[in-house]
Amino acid sequence: MAERIEKKEFIRRLAERMRTDEATAALWLDSVLEEMYQTFRSGCGLTLPGFGGFYLDRRRESWAFKFNPGQKLRALFGWSSSYHGPL
Repeated sequence: MAERIEKKEFIRRLAERMRTDEATAALWLDSVLEEMYQTFRSGCGLTLPGFGGFYLDRRRESWAFKFNPGQKLRALFGWSSSYHGPL
């Protein structure tokens, strides 16, 4: 299994990238995740250009949740991609 980082470390990195404090980065991350949850809860999919698309497929008695990675992620993992920029 690939190494993973925990939320606290992710927030630290995000704060550094945003040039802000960790409390602000944590609020931002939690808000984005909550808004994504509410979007899916309403039955809508979500497309984030450059990252990928999240799709909901309503089935008879359940839902299927799918992620279609963007071209840059596809290139990062060595999957078929039209992306030619830096990784």
